[in-house]
Amino acid sequence: MVEWHTKSDKMKSGGKRKTLRRCTKKKAWMGGSAANTKTHTGNEDKREVNEGRGKTAKVRATSIKFANIYNNGKTVKAEIIGVSENNSNRLFARSNTSTKGALLNVKLDGKETTVKVTNRPGQDGVINAILA
Repeated sequence: MVEWHTKSDKMKSGGKRKTLRRCTKKKAWMGGSAANTKTHTGNEDKREVNEGRGKTAKVRATSIKFANIYNNGKTVKAEIIGVSENNSNRLFARSNTSTKGALLNVKLDGKETTVKVTNRPGQDGVINAILA
């Protein structure tokens, strides 16, 4: 569903606001819904590409199985087991939804460790993390 980034049609008093522009809605003021990146159980990651204005494109991750973990100057690819905690919404931890700042359980060097997501997977298309 589309979210519009415009002022409300109502004033604080409850009256109707008349438009200050030539129209009430433009394609440029249109936003999108959240990607809600989930932990994937299959073999491949799932991504979708949204085209923007001009020749821009945004890669959105819808389900991810692996995370890039930065540790002591090296980046290692590790398999995600699940989301242990997510401060943006407690229901995200139950549904294995990853956002920036979420704590993930990953398999790193044969051991289960906890990492913290440092990027926005719905905007970047990948999950980057550091050891928590």
